[in-house]
Amino acid sequence: MIRRRTLLTATGGALLGSALATGTARADATIAVNPSTTYGTWEGWGTSLAWWANVFGARDDFADIFFTTKSVAYNGRTLPGLGLNIARYNLGACSWNSVGGTSMAVSPNIPRFKQIEGYWQDWNNEDPTSSAWDWTADATQRAMLQKAVSRGATTELFANSPMWWMCLNHNPSGASDGGNNLQSWNYRQHASHLAAVASYAKTNWGVNFATVDAFNEPSSSWWTATGTQEGCHMDATVQSAVLPYLRSELDKRGLTATRISASDETSYDLARTTWNSFSSTTKGYVNRVNVHGYQGSGGRRDLLYTDVVTTAGKALWNSETGDKDGTGLTMASNLLYDFRWLHPTAWVYWQVMDPSSGWAMIAYDPNTLAAGAVTTKYYVMAQFSRHIRPGMTILDTGVSYAAAALDRSAKRLVIVAANTSSSAQTLTFDLSRFTTVTGGSSGLVPRWNTVTSGSGDLYASYSDTRLSGKTISVPFAAGAVQTLQVDGVTV
Repeated sequence: MIRRRTLLTATGGALLGSALATGTARADATIAVNPSTTYGTWEGWGTSLAWWANVFGARDDFADIFFTTKSVAYNGRTLPGLGLNIARYNLGACSWNSVGGTSMAVSPNIPRFKQIEGYWQDWNNEDPTSSAWDWTADATQRAMLQKAVSRGATTELFANSPMWWMCLNHNPSGASDGGNNLQSWNYRQHASHLAAVASYAKTNWGVNFATVDAFNEPSSSWWTATGTQEGCHMDATVQSAVLPYLRSELDKRGLTATRISASDETSYDLARTTWNSFSSTTKGYVNRVNVHGYQGSGGRRDLLYTDVVTTAGKALWNSETGDKDGTGLTMASNLLYDFRWLHPTAWVYWQVMDPSSGWAMIAYDPNTLAAGAVTTKYYVMAQFSRHIRPGMTILDTGVSYAAAALDRSAKRLVIVAANTSSSAQTLTFDLSRFTTVTGGSSGLVPRWNTVTSGSGDLYASYSDTRLSGKTISVPFAAGAVQTLQVDGVTV
């Protein structure tokens, strides 16, 4: 989740330009879209709610900006709503009460807005109707959760850390040495907290969590007592012990249809290591593998896909990623690598709002918490999320700089491509493998363009491109991301 001081490198993994990757198009190129090779049905786009929703959760304009495709007024301009349809709700680990004279230990480096209040605040009573539970907690993040749901979003419940009192040192930022910090006698209690919140949300908030994830980057060692956020190291052995408790706690509350996702490891390679360390029994508790994309352009995305989807028959999401490049070009490049090699069926950005203008799509001041500038990254996200929509089939393009999705019922093909080189190029898309390709009136192919340098188009729409038979040729400026909409397409 998590903001890295520096993004992970790809040690031992595949880098841009390696034998695994087809590389960046550096000259004019032709891309053949292949409808015979498909990679599942797209489930959607999302964001995690903590921490930005802990600050801005009461605002309807941000709910519309992120969770609808409406045109929304913001700071004197009109923004194209991103149409995100997945909201990941962070179950907090903090509370400021004392239990038997014991209180939470607090990292000196965690800012207040990153401390998320949990609901089970007194270990003496597990009954969620008792005074040991505070259901008024975390009101602001929860408000955005409900706004997202009312706008059609599906939801996932996850925890960065167990409640502070479940931790060995009572510090929800981590152990002093970055090691395991969940007390063994609280494995079930951590699962119980998650399940109780999922049950309460369904009954009282109108929120039916589709999935629950008990971990966040659990094998990473940077979760320490002096950290800047909530986090908890839990190695694969601990994870294996918690997962059956989570299934049991959900089931006994009648949440048998609620699925379990795991383990939200920070990188593709670490996710594969953790997954392959699980026994077949442990894997059986997991309905979907979540992975974070902080390995950037590195890592064996292809092997993770094979292990999880092809071999184990599980669903696979990139459930969190982010980067410090506010132009959005790094995001677009890594996302297209995901489409080419990882083949997730959903993709979730960590913080759509962030104090850093590099990480943010909309920035805010870390001191005043006032909302601020819209970054170019926002418009790059729109190129993908407004056009590749839930229910579309992901198709093979054979390259790592273009993605394609087909809406069979609407007979619409969407292509999103990026020119990550420093010079202009023309990309030609070969659609000869489709049965029919008509386009709109007179072969019209609407397109949208964002120039990531920040000195050109920002999700600008054009009606100047037409089919030539079953091909489309489109000029791309250096650093441009474009979306093409081809209608009248059948397989």
